[in-house]
Amino acid sequence: MGFGVGIVLLVIGAILVTGAVDLPASVDDVVATNMVGWILILAGALAIVLGLISTRNRSHTTVVEERREI
Repeated sequence: MGFGVGIVLLVIGAILVTGAVDLPASVDDVVATNMVGWILILAGALAIVLGLISTRNRSHTTVVEERREI
């Protein structure tokens, strides 16, 4: 997962939490869209944080050079 997936999850979660899209009544009866939205927001934030951590770990590489004198 990376930044793109995290941003998509955040946007979809924000849409569901704010109720910007009216879903059919049959969906609202079965699924609590507000709760699903909050879960997607948390998952998106977690994906972004994990992406930042993995990118940070990649940039901290150490090169060891060994010289032997004869």
